[in-house]
Amino acid sequence: METSAIQSIKLAIVAATGLSKDALHIYVGLAVFLVAAIVLRKPLRSYVPWLVVVCVAITGELLDMRDDIASLGYWRWGASLHDILNTLFWPSVFLLLAKFGIFFHASSDRNA
Repeated sequence: METSAIQSIKLAIVAATGLSKDALHIYVGLAVFLVAAIVLRKPLRSYVPWLVVVCVAITGELLDMRDDIASLGYWRWGASLHDILNTLFWPSVFLLLAKFGIFFHASSDRNA
């Protein structure tokens, strides 16, 4: 069984950072969320940065699914669901906090 280029890159990142795959999913999700908000000039309460994270997470899991089927003969969908939930957890928390005004108020939104 040969490791795909994608899996090799992921393993190299795990080795270089010393972080677990779960931790990397969490960091990637949060980083993509914040970078998408900055690049797209959207507030954290917008669904757009969150949807970018959803797309990145699903794309990553589709690549993993392809590798699973090629190497194992089946898709480990439970592992993919776990990874998607890890990736979306903090972006979802930030979105909800911003959406409901708990944090991240714009200065004009506050009562002075």
